[in-house]
Amino acid sequence: MEALDLIRTLTARPAVRSFTDRPVPLEVLTQIIEIARWTGSARNRQPWRFIAVCDKEHLEKLGALGAYAQHIATAPCALVLLSADNGFQDTEFDLGKVSQTVTLAATALGLGSCLATIYPEGNVTKAATLLRVENGWRPHHAISLGYPGNPMTGTRAITAGRLSTSELLSAHRPQAGPQPHTPAQRTGCSA
Repeated sequence: MEALDLIRTLTARPAVRSFTDRPVPLEVLTQIIEIARWTGSARNRQPWRFIAVCDKEHLEKLGALGAYAQHIATAPCALVLLSADNGFQDTEFDLGKVSQTVTLAATALGLGSCLATIYPEGNVTKAATLLRVENGWRPHHAISLGYPGNPMTGTRAITAGRLSTSELLSAHRPQAGPQPHTPAQRTGCSA
């Protein structure tokens, strides 16, 4: 992949919450997981497993288990991410990494996707029971997958747009002493 293609994918990939009825073939799901399994993790623990849910009844039940998870109910498929219940603080960070890999792989294969968090903890337990999840694993996240439909219309629950780079980046300035970092401080960094 050319650098510009990757940059375009990273910066233009939308969260897709509206899908066609076209089913996602098992071969495509398998290909996504084949790509995702190469995601790096702390100490190579790979603290994730996936459950593909592609039947309407279970998708609707999962879609009710998070405040912003309704898109799961209308998707043709969802990948439920199981995180190891191992007490390591980096497990959730690793889940974020593999989630990003799944969504990028889905985009590369022509699918839309959107991440959802299953919460509060009572809903995580309900999802675990619904999907018969083995002890030692917790279903905190799911990714809806499908072929993109018409963009959703109506009022947005969350503000659109992205923070600017200057709002996000500050540079550590050891020579300046203990001062709070403010956006756009670039002292000590090459321009």
